[in-house]
Amino acid sequence: MVWLIVGVLLIAAEVLSGDFVLLMLGAAALAAAGSAALSAPIWVDVLVFAATSLGLITLARPVLKRRLQSGDLALTNIDRLLGGSAVVVATVDAHRGQVKLNGEIWSARSFDDTQVLEPGRAVTVMDISGATAIVLGES
Repeated sequence: MVWLIVGVLLIAAEVLSGDFVLLMLGAAALAAAGSAALSAPIWVDVLVFAATSLGLITLARPVLKRRLQSGDLALTNIDRLLGGSAVVVATVDAHRGQVKLNGEIWSARSFDDTQVLEPGRAVTVMDISGATAIVLGES
């Protein structure tokens, strides 16, 4: 019963730390509780706890952390558009214009205030401001 209580407390404490160490130790304590429930001697319970915690901390924890941290690098829809190509459909200058970007018509204005981009010209999306693409003519 002690292993079960320790396991549940460690897993509950993990909510506060978020580092997955307490979660791994809690799972190991639950494994030891399972061993104790099978009437194993205390030294077997301790061995099960030690082996399980060592295995989980060295093998499962790094994989779990990598998997959860890879979500931090997900691009937003706007991030995916930056650096992309578009085609001018209505003359683009420093104040107004339109481009076709990813199959959709977007309001656009020129990145360079002196640049006037004519229809049919390929441009690069430098920024998105609201619903307006800020574009630069490709060389």
